[in-house]
Amino acid sequence: MAMVLLDQIRSIFDGDPGVRKVADDPVLSAELLMLFRMILADGSVSESEMVAFRRICKEAFGIPESSIDSVIEYLNDFGYETNGSQAIALFRDLDIERRKLLASHMAEIAKADAKLAESEVKLLRRTLDLLDISPLDLAKPES
Repeated sequence: MAMVLLDQIRSIFDGDPGVRKVADDPVLSAELLMLFRMILADGSVSESEMVAFRRICKEAFGIPESSIDSVIEYLNDFGYETNGSQAIALFRDLDIERRKLLASHMAEIAKADAKLAESEVKLLRRTLDLLDISPLDLAKPES
């Protein structure tokens, strides 16, 4: 209980820990922006896409559930400064596994609502091309 209170007080003075994590990591910020672009690619935001996004934030990036709404607000406020090409550029020099992770997360978001829109397919295809990843790389089972 005391630790929770201490964390809340620190959060007031230091800002939200999840937002700090995202703000301090340009690659993470870029990935989350690309995931948001995938959510918006079909013109609507479905609950299942948001559930997938929240799960990815929590499981893949260790962003606390209590921080996710603040992270979304941060991305809304500052994401306009970064376009898709700029976000992808941060990934080009990363190792192939990290690039595959981005593509895998984007595909997961696209499939979350059980409707794969043509605009989602185009965004994913363009992202794969820019990251120099084959669609087969996403379909291969991990060894």
